[in-house]
Amino acid sequence: MELSARNQLRGTVTSMKAGAVMSEVTVHVNPGDMTAAITDSSREKLHIKVGDEVTVIVKATEVLIGTDEA
Repeated sequence: MELSARNQLRGTVTSMKAGAVMSEVTVHVNPGDMTAAITDSSREKLHIKVGDEVTVIVKATEVLIGTDEA
Protein backbone atom coordinates (compact mmCIF):
# COMPACT_ATOMS: atom_id res chain seq x y z
CA MET A 1 0.00 0.00 0.00
CA GLU A 2 1.41 3.40 -1.01
CA LEU A 3 0.52 6.47 1.08
CA SER A 4 1.42 10.14 0.79
CA ALA A 5 2.11 10.40 4.53
CA ARG A 6 5.85 10.59 5.15
CA ASN A 7 5.74 9.82 8.86
CA GLN A 8 5.42 6.03 8.89
CA LEU A 9 6.84 4.07 11.83
CA ARG A 10 6.92 0.26 12.04
CA GLY A 11 6.24 -1.23 15.44
CA THR A 12 4.57 -3.90 17.55
CA VAL A 13 1.17 -3.60 19.23
CA THR A 14 1.83 -3.84 22.98
CA SER A 15 -1.61 -3.14 24.44
CA MET A 16 -5.21 -2.34 23.58
CA LYS A 17 -8.08 -0.88 25.58
CA ALA A 18 -11.42 -1.47 23.89
CA GLY A 19 -14.36 0.76 24.73
CA ALA A 20 -17.97 1.04 23.64
CA VAL A 21 -17.06 3.12 20.58
CA MET A 22 -13.30 3.79 20.61
CA SER A 23 -10.17 1.72 21.25
CA GLU A 24 -6.73 2.85 22.39
CA VAL A 25 -3.99 0.93 20.60
CA THR A 26 -0.43 1.30 21.91
CA VAL A 27 2.42 0.49 19.54
CA HIS A 28 6.09 0.24 20.51
CA VAL A 29 8.25 2.05 17.95
CA ASN A 30 11.85 3.21 18.25
CA PRO A 31 12.50 5.12 20.47
CA GLY A 32 9.28 4.69 22.50
CA ASP A 33 5.54 4.04 22.49
CA MET A 34 2.74 5.74 20.55
CA THR A 35 -0.95 5.43 21.35
CA ALA A 36 -3.66 5.88 18.73
CA ALA A 37 -7.38 6.28 19.32
CA ILE A 38 -9.31 4.43 16.61
CA THR A 39 -12.91 3.28 16.36
CA ASP A 40 -13.76 -0.19 17.61
CA SER A 41 -15.12 -1.03 14.16
CA SER A 42 -11.74 -0.13 12.59
CA ARG A 43 -9.90 -2.28 15.14
CA GLU A 44 -12.20 -5.20 14.36
CA LYS A 45 -11.93 -4.68 10.58
CA LEU A 46 -8.12 -4.66 10.77
CA HIS A 47 -8.07 -7.70 13.12
CA ILE A 48 -5.47 -5.93 15.31
CA LYS A 49 -4.21 -7.85 18.34
CA VAL A 50 -1.33 -7.57 20.80
CA GLY A 51 1.90 -8.77 19.20
CA ASP A 52 0.96 -7.72 15.65
CA GLU A 53 3.49 -5.84 13.54
CA VAL A 54 1.82 -2.65 12.27
CA THR A 55 2.69 0.70 10.74
CA VAL A 56 1.85 3.88 12.66
CA ILE A 57 1.06 6.62 10.15
CA VAL A 58 1.08 10.23 11.33
CA LYS A 59 -0.68 12.72 9.06
CA ALA A 60 -1.19 16.13 10.64
CA THR A 61 -1.52 19.67 9.42
CA GLU A 62 0.27 21.02 12.51
CA VAL A 63 2.98 19.81 14.86
CA LEU A 64 3.46 21.87 18.02
CA ILE A 65 6.44 22.04 20.36
CA GLY A 66 6.30 23.61 23.81
CA THR A 67 8.86 24.61 26.40
CA ASP A 68 8.74 25.91 29.96
CA GLU A 69 11.39 28.55 29.20
CA ALA A 70 10.32 32.14 28.57
